[in-house]
Amino acid sequence: MDASDAPRTDAPDRSTLTQGPATHRRVTDADLPFALRIAAAWSWRLAIIIAVVSAALWGLAHLSFLVIPVLVAALLAGLLGPVVVWLRRAHVPRGLAVAITELGFIGVVAGLLTLVGRQITAGLAQLWDQALAGLGEVQKWLAEGPLQLTAAQLQTYIDNGKDLLQNNQSGVLNGVLSVGSSAGHIITGALIALFVLVFFLLEGERIWTFLVGLLPRNARAATDGAGRAGWVSLVSYVRVQVLVAAVDAVGIGVGAAILGVPLALPLGILVFVSSFIPVVGALVSGAVAVLLALVANGLVNAVVMLAVVIAVQQLESHVLQPLVMGRAVALHPVAVVLSVAAGSYLAGIPGALFAVPTLAVANSAVRFISARAWETDRALTLPEAPSESPRAAETPESP
Repeated sequence: MDASDAPRTDAPDRSTLTQGPATHRRVTDADLPFALRIAAAWSWRLAIIIAVVSAALWGLAHLSFLVIPVLVAALLAGLLGPVVVWLRRAHVPRGLAVAITELGFIGVVAGLLTLVGRQITAGLAQLWDQALAGLGEVQKWLAEGPLQLTAAQLQTYIDNGKDLLQNNQSGVLNGVLSVGSSAGHIITGALIALFVLVFFLLEGERIWTFLVGLLPRNARAATDGAGRAGWVSLVSYVRVQVLVAAVDAVGIGVGAAILGVPLALPLGILVFVSSFIPVVGALVSGAVAVLLALVANGLVNAVVMLAVVIAVQQLESHVLQPLVMGRAVALHPVAVVLSVAAGSYLAGIPGALFAVPTLAVANSAVRFISARAWETDRALTLPEAPSESPRAAETPESP
């Protein structure tokens, strides 16, 4: 045999070329700890959710002049919707029913504002005299009490306060201008809300059907059901909150009137409006009631007023909230407090106002989707009629 035919001993092994050393093997997910894989999977999904929510909040913050009126219109539509339904059952045309409902609502609000304005105008003079008398008592206590401040020292502090105001006239003027600008924004927002409310009451079903029709066909049933479940929670929240606010307003207003606290009627209306901001609104309105009683009638009357406020709020928190609100909106009290705190931090008073209804809607929608309830809801899963074309089935039906 020729030497060239002999096998070469220095040639590399083919098995080594094809398989390679074990240390050079590609790392796969199976080589990672199970806990690390789960944490990574959760992390990137949560990061995407946080990014999307942050972008949505950023966009809503820059469009708040439009978003807030639309949300107010949605709350009012949930409150006034039953009135339109009742008028429709009485064979009133839909357009006329909506007009009667909205004009009646505007009339009630305007009447309450007029009544409150007259009460405040009539009571300010008396309250001003009582406030001056109370200021005299405070000055007497400062002079004869533990501080032992002389008249010269008091006058020095007053002069310092005047100098502080004079040196910050630009800041005060800017504050006044900002208040005027805010009032203009409020009026504009109210007009937008009333305009949107007309169409929510008139064509709410058609608007929602059109929006659902923009989605892919496979997602329409789930989205439709989730939206309707959220709307039911929103309507329940608004109606129950009106009842709770009315009980608070009547209780504190009547208590203030019995105790002889001035401006009892405006105080009751303030309690009614502030009750729509859970937890925070009750504290603010209660503090205003006690302060009015202290300025007008003295310390003993203020203590009694404080007892009345605490009793009414305890009735709300231990009877009305668990029995009525708990059934209408399935939210834990901790979730309510945290949502109000987060909403007020992110968007101030509007955030505190809309935090709980937004959370209630999201809670109902998520529950509906997680339970896959649209698969058993025949109203959402009825097949299309054979005679209808796909385009005809997608066209929203007029109410």
